[in-house]
Amino acid sequence: MGVTVWNEGRHERTKPEMAKIYPDGIHGAIAGGLRSALPDLEIHTGTLDEPAQGLPEELLEQTDVLLWWGHTAHDKADDALVDRIAARVLGGMGLVVLHSGHYSKIFRKLMGTTCSLSWRNDGERELVWTINPAHPIAAGVDQPIVIAEQEMYGEPFDIPDPDEIVFISSFAGGEVFRSGVTFRRGRGRVFYFSPGDEAYPVYRNPQIQRVLANAVRWAMPGSAVVPPAEAVRANRERY
Repeated sequence: MGVTVWNEGRHERTKPEMAKIYPDGIHGAIAGGLRSALPDLEIHTGTLDEPAQGLPEELLEQTDVLLWWGHTAHDKADDALVDRIAARVLGGMGLVVLHSGHYSKIFRKLMGTTCSLSWRNDGERELVWTINPAHPIAAGVDQPIVIAEQEMYGEPFDIPDPDEIVFISSFAGGEVFRSGVTFRRGRGRVFYFSPGDEAYPVYRNPQIQRVLANAVRWAMPGSAVVPPAEAVRANRERY
C-alpha cells in the first residue's frame, strides 16, 4: 500500500522561523509521523516545485492515499494534475486534505463549493473535541486534543453537508469549527482535518499524528470500517 504526502513547500524556503519548526518541511514531519505509526506502508513525499509538481503519473497511480497540504500557491497546481487526482479519488484513492488545503483546487473541485471559512491567526489555544467516538479516525485520540497555539478557523464553513463529522474545535475567542469531516466521492473516501498552520509545530503533536495515521487507514481503498460497538467499547474509559 502506498501513501504520498504532498506539500507545496514554499513557506519552508521563505520563512526561517518555519524552517526551524519543520527543518524537513511539513511533508517531512507528516511523513515521519506516518512512518512511525504505519511501518507496514510505503510513505512517499512530493512538493510543488519538484518535476511533475511532485506527483508524476507513475507515483500517483501507485498512491492509495494522498495527503495534501497547501496555503499560498493553490493556483499553481496544474489543472491537468488536479483532474488526474480527482479521477483517482473517484476510482477509489483516499484523500486527506489538511489545514489551508480547504482552498486547494482539488478539494474545491470535489466539494463543488467555495470552501470558504472564517479565520484569525492570533496563536490561541484550540481544543479538538471528538463528537463521533465510534469512528475509526477517532480511535485512541485524547478528548480533547489540546493545541497550545494555532490559527483559528471558524464557521460558517462553506462545504456540502459532510457524511460524518468526527471532530469539532473550539477556540479561546469562542469560535467553533467542524475541524474533522468526511465525504465519499465515487469509490474514494475524503477526510478534511483543519489543525496545522505552518507557524506552529502542530504536526509534531503525537495526538495529531495519531489522527492522521487513523485517517490514512480509514481512507485506504477497501478498508473495513470499525463496527461502532467495538470502537465505543475500546474508548469507554475515555468517553
